[in-house]
Amino acid sequence: MTGLRAMEEPSAQEGPSVNEVNERTGRTRHQPESDPESEPESGAERLRRWRLVLGGSGADGTGHELRGRDAAMDGALEALYGRRPQQGPGRGARDGGGSRAAGLGASAPQVARWLGDIRTYFPSTVVQMMQRDAIDRLGLATLLLEPEMLAAVEPDVHLVGTLISLNKMLPDTTRETARAVVRKVVTDLEQRLAARTRATLTGALDRAARTPRPRHHAIDWNRTLRANLRHYLPDHGTVVPERLIGYARADRTVRKEVVLCIDQSGSMAASVVYASVFGAVLASVRALKTRLVVFDTAVTDLTDQLADPVDVLFGTQLGGGTDINRALAYCQQRIDRPTETVVVLISDLYEGGIRDEMLKRVAAMQASGVRFVSLLALSDDGAPAYDREHAAALAALGAPAFACTPDLFPEVMAAALEKRPLPIPDMAEQR
Repeated sequence: MTGLRAMEEPSAQEGPSVNEVNERTGRTRHQPESDPESEPESGAERLRRWRLVLGGSGADGTGHELRGRDAAMDGALEALYGRRPQQGPGRGARDGGGSRAAGLGASAPQVARWLGDIRTYFPSTVVQMMQRDAIDRLGLATLLLEPEMLAAVEPDVHLVGTLISLNKMLPDTTRETARAVVRKVVTDLEQRLAARTRATLTGALDRAARTPRPRHHAIDWNRTLRANLRHYLPDHGTVVPERLIGYARADRTVRKEVVLCIDQSGSMAASVVYASVFGAVLASVRALKTRLVVFDTAVTDLTDQLADPVDVLFGTQLGGGTDINRALAYCQQRIDRPTETVVVLISDLYEGGIRDEMLKRVAAMQASGVRFVSLLALSDDGAPAYDREHAAALAALGAPAFACTPDLFPEVMAAALEKRPLPIPDMAEQR
């Protein structure tokens, strides 16, 4: 089943609740208009709810007529999900095999009005999903080249990915509008992620820097006790610590180096957006030296643009092939302090280069002391598609590949910097 509508066999005893209908359709929890003389659990009310789920036409079997706001919501959904198979890619529950035709066409004004309608009737999360479906199902991406269209859309990470993929096609009249849309999304992500990331990594860097003369509040008591067990006094039931172990205070010295190596193939769009934001945040941590590299079959170093993640994003070019080996070779050549370096490969591992050389390069980096982290995705999209054979080969080298959410990423980086085991989520739970 596709789109917001889904079909299920209604119970003979009881119709679906409003919450159930909302879960199936993905729509707002607004209670559509109903006959005020009807009881909430009446047969007419159940038919109305099923009519909203099924979408109408002679195939819905309800015979119920929608009015007012209900009819307007239904029309907005019909324009996207009610197309006949020959009119658009894919068919959902609303297609029904009937002759009814609907759709948005290729008219920018018509699409702009539709975007305004769905923002009126649905919450922003549903609007974003419907926008993605309109782009994917109906091929409306090129309409985003018009500034009027961009002004009407609801910005989100996936829209940014679409705009970046159209980067080279954007006319001058649209480019500034596109940058404004991208900047809004980037700013929202920074507000959500930056403070926690800086705090987590600063703490990790301080803990990673051990000192034999720590301040009292910086003493690592567990390590101190283990190091002084031989000084245990049984008569007093205590340990007399002759050597303290603790954390050094933050200073202006660069203690660790991070290399973000990002696959910019089309399937990695959301990961590229999040990685660009995190790259800018990491670059703002004074004890870290951060490098950001993007690749397809060529390698582009965007480190000098890390001050502004919007510049980083417009410096990428989504799509094309993949040569992970070439990208890792570039990164390896620029590692000066391997034992203090973390390399983060963000890729679905569909390698178009030389597989064996890629694996040898990862093994060589690890042997030199580099902490190697492989993320199959950096997004909230759930478990990604990826090359399982390459992922298994990396795991055999001690570098398990896994998908990471933006909220988990600071913890992953903190563990990598401290050389602790990584907090690897259960991939089955992400599906």
